[in-house]
Amino acid sequence: MCGIFGYIGKRNDAAKVVFEGLKRLEYRGYDSWGIVAKQETRNRKQETGDLIIEKHVGKISDSSLNSKLLTLNSNIALGHTRWATHGGVTVANAHPHLDCTGKIAVVHNGIVENFQKLKKELEVKGHKFVSETDTEVLAHLIEQELGARPEFAVESLKDAVKKAFSKIQGRNAFVVLASDGTMIGVRDGSPLVFGKGNGEYFLASDVPAFLEKTRQVIFLDDGQGVVVTDRGFKVYDFVSGKVILPKIERISWTIAQAEKGKYPHFLLKEILEQPQTIAASISQREHEIERLAKMIKVAHGSFLVACGTASYAALYGTYVFSQIAKKHINWAIGSEFGDYQHFLTGETLVIAVSQSGETADTLEAVKIAKDRGAKTVAVVNVMGSSLMRMTDFSILTNAGPEIAVVSTKAFTSQLSVLQLLAYAAIGEFKIGQKIVQKTAEEIDKMLKPTFFKHVRGVAKKLKASEHIYVIGKGQNYPIALEAALKIKEASYIHGEGFAAGELKHGVITLIEKGTPCIVLFGNDDDRDYSFSSAMEMKARGGYIIGIGPKHNEVFDEFIKVPDIPETCAIINTIPVQLLAYYLAVFRGNNPDRPRNLAKSVTVK
Repeated sequence: MCGIFGYIGKRNDAAKVVFEGLKRLEYRGYDSWGIVAKQETRNRKQETGDLIIEKHVGKISDSSLNSKLLTLNSNIALGHTRWATHGGVTVANAHPHLDCTGKIAVVHNGIVENFQKLKKELEVKGHKFVSETDTEVLAHLIEQELGARPEFAVESLKDAVKKAFSKIQGRNAFVVLASDGTMIGVRDGSPLVFGKGNGEYFLASDVPAFLEKTRQVIFLDDGQGVVVTDRGFKVYDFVSGKVILPKIERISWTIAQAEKGKYPHFLLKEILEQPQTIAASISQREHEIERLAKMIKVAHGSFLVACGTASYAALYGTYVFSQIAKKHINWAIGSEFGDYQHFLTGETLVIAVSQSGETADTLEAVKIAKDRGAKTVAVVNVMGSSLMRMTDFSILTNAGPEIAVVSTKAFTSQLSVLQLLAYAAIGEFKIGQKIVQKTAEEIDKMLKPTFFKHVRGVAKKLKASEHIYVIGKGQNYPIALEAALKIKEASYIHGEGFAAGELKHGVITLIEKGTPCIVLFGNDDDRDYSFSSAMEMKARGGYIIGIGPKHNEVFDEFIKVPDIPETCAIINTIPVQLLAYYLAVFRGNNPDRPRNLAKSVTVK
């Protein structure tokens, strides 16, 4: 969940390079940040130099680099933007962390589950800790493994890191910067990507950190690490110690996709990109989609598994497969999937849906499935992600980099791919493409200034609300759940989504005079049922906001959307995303960086 970025190369302003790269990773954590750089020595015969550290509480985007690091002549630096897990949000707990000698700095993403035991053992041996974090254990472990050596050597440092790596438990990625100018990165469960530029190298949690410098990347697998100096790099298996010949891949994302451009927030930019990203999501090789559709058809028991927003896309998938392909697919939240493992066999198919491909609970679900012999598939946005490399087969959703913590375009891309798969399952791949393409075109027509003004006006009326309820039926039910999540994430208003038919089973007790109630519907068989549920809420004093293709007298507010019954849920997603965005703006929140949240949940 935290952001790591390291640089080593030909430039002498390494700290500035890292500072700018960390800003691109702020969506991974924005409680605090820090940078360490090696100060070059005047005596070139001396191999080691001082490590200069700067750490701050707060968002790096609200900060500036101090003059000491800004003017430091250094070709190597390492930084971190934190989402707090162990220890409060303080300067002492911000990364990087040093060993007792001040010659080893560590940044870390993940959780060292056995850090308390390790910390006690190290304290007995004389190590002094200055933070509450689990990360600091890593610096002292490496120091302990190095022993009382007068000078560093790359091999001895690598061996010390390898030994420390073998002693920690949990899902982790960490990068070490030593005062001799060596940088070592290792991963096991948390993401770490190596970028190879022209005479310069990068280590990061995610590609956007160095996208403007290079698109050549090595995706490290679990148990792998890379040792980097200004003379080059080597990739190792940090379990066996053997050198690995890595595969260098080229990323298709562009720097423009990862920048805010003319928009005030990434969230608004990404909402408005959806006509393009929905169209891109169905630009798939027909034979690959049909291959996956066949896997679904022949499987004896299929599951769609995901977490958070992606779990609602997965739930939507169960509806469209039932309605279009007449195929039953099970649904499970990633963290709950372990309780379904008793049904898994070698004929089961598990389809994991994820934006980042690094969500810990989703990866754990896939591991459980593989251990039981089930076939596994990824529907994922990030090329080279852990999920993509872990599964037997994968489909990219092609949404491009999603920077805002609140997911929007990745979600509708997931919906679109699942819709296309359902059509492919009945041999109608081209028809599915045509319907989703038309949806993208109609959304593009919908997104005009008058539409924004109308949704903004509705948001202004709701901005002081304490609760907002959202209902939907059929394929709009998962969208109701997602709409409520968007409202909670962006505006901090309590939002709750319900199936329309559940109102009379207890939910209606929450409705009182003036309570905002959003009704999502399409021009389909579920429309009249949704209107009846709206009437029930109206009778209790609810303030009813309809989102759909046709007005009804029950609505106090109505947001009209294009009429495509097959994809009404995808279309209805856009106005609720905009509503959540404007609610956040009116309430003074940062729509891109909701409190207490990070983009990728890489820990359990």
